[in-house]
Amino acid sequence: MPEKIAFITGGNRGLGFQTALALGQTGIHVVIGSRDLAQGEQALARLRAAGVDADILLFDITRSASHKSAFAYFKSKYGRLDILVNNAGIAAGTFPGAGPEHSAAEVPPDLLHKVFETNFFAQVALTGKLLPLIKKSPAGRIVNLSSILGSLTLHADPKSPIYDSKTFAYDASKTALNAFTIHLAYELRNTKIKVNSAHPGWVKTDMGGPQATMELADGAKTSVALATLPDDGPTGGFFHLGQPLPW
Repeated sequence: MPEKIAFITGGNRGLGFQTALALGQTGIHVVIGSRDLAQGEQALARLRAAGVDADILLFDITRSASHKSAFAYFKSKYGRLDILVNNAGIAAGTFPGAGPEHSAAEVPPDLLHKVFETNFFAQVALTGKLLPLIKKSPAGRIVNLSSILGSLTLHADPKSPIYDSKTFAYDASKTALNAFTIHLAYELRNTKIKVNSAHPGWVKTDMGGPQATMELADGAKTSVALATLPDDGPTGGFFHLGQPLPW
């Protein structure tokens, strides 16, 4: 039985894969969730070639059947889950190839529903489904992949670096995810489970685009740090590379 087991949604590419690689290199057994089995198997081969103890789970964050399958998998194979990294997510505008730009007044309702379904509702549902297994861990860790674009404080400040970077659907979905982090951390405050939001930075991924300022290895550092917090580490916070961010 591995000392620690981690589940990274959307772990077959980008930040998810880099997070799995970095966690695996610390000796943690990682399971990557992938919507595409072929892509997932390619990612798994790369992880194992790097010496990482890893497995793959065919997984779609937006399907409740996938949530049930993930619960059954971890319950039957390990009886617990130590780390959940809610990495899977989509964009809607702003980022290359992510869809049309839109304002809060003109956002298409179907686009708003689609983004919230993946970035918020599905994250909440999956976490709730797996929480009984995380409670069986000696020190459970939940990491919600957010974004600085979810910060209401910075969006409202004309002097902030993101003041003019507003795409309502994506931004609002990450704000909602941050609210989930705060509420869940409060509910679990008397347990050993820690729940935090991570801003990875502007990273060179399919979402971030080639003009992004951070490499993948650096973009995964915040998630890895929050997934491996010591017992006296923070909970209910929003962080980037060890520094707290304003809500």
